Amino acid sequence: MTRQGAAPALLALLLLSFAVFARPLQAAERFSIVNEGFFQQGALSSAQPVLARHDPVSVLSSGRNEVTGAADIEAEMEAVQSTLASLFTGRSGTSLFRALPRGKAQDAVAKLMQLIASAEAGSAQYDAVQHAARIRPGKQPTAMTLGEIYDWIARTPGQQHAIGRYQFIPATLKRLAKKAGAKRGDVFSPKLQDRLAHQLLEEAGLSAMIAKEMSRTAFMNNLAKIWAGLPTSNGKSYYHGLAGNRAVLSWARFEEEMAQIFPS
Repeated sequence: MTRQGAAPALLALLLLSFAVFARPLQAAERFSIVNEGFFQQGALSSAQPVLARHDPVSVLSSGRNEVTGAADIEAEMEAVQSTLASLFTGRSGTSLFRALPRGKAQDAVAKLMQLIASAEAGSAQYDAVQHAARIRPGKQPTAMTLGEIYDWIARTPGQQHAIGRYQFIPATLKRLAKKAGAKRGDVFSPKLQDRLAHQLLEEAGLSAMIAKEMSRTAFMNNLAKIWAGLPTSNGKSYYHGLAGNRAVLSWARFEEEMAQIFPS
């Protein structure tokens, strides 16, 4: 082959190689359960949300499969949770009581919170501390103020800090407390924990799901993005394998429980 003919041939080979290796990247693009713009429109549509392509929400340059450390998994979870929260900015949750009688709505939410707690906190409930925390707080969580919890987190870097009945991670706990107007001196009581958890339910689309503006399956997948012990519709935790996380419920059990709590 002449030198003049070699250059075009080499260019063609490079282009072919690029096309072959690009295919897996295209196939690996991630899709969100909820259309990013759906709940940011002024008036909510009655149509079901559609799948929307978006860039991975991971804040880690090495990718989700490399998440192994305590700081890494907590940063990953907060990135996902804050993305969900942005979808529901400005929603007050009033549709929850518009769609169901007040007593029935409160009962449904209480059962949902119990289901989440069973997957996250076990028998410790409101006094649960992440089992991987090597240095635990000096007091039971329900006897601590938010300021004491923040100080414990600051004193013990490099470990996981999920705490309470709903296993709040540090950044999410601070974000929710600020939104709720809770102060450093407020006790991390069961009442406060429930109040903060209800904000997370709203961020997952609770009111939208009850008002039939979101499917129950979409809501369940959103819950799994917040709580690692819950399964996604593929049967695994959204954070499966990251820092040892896995779902403790099967998808079939999760569906059964949710259908009883929120019948169609």
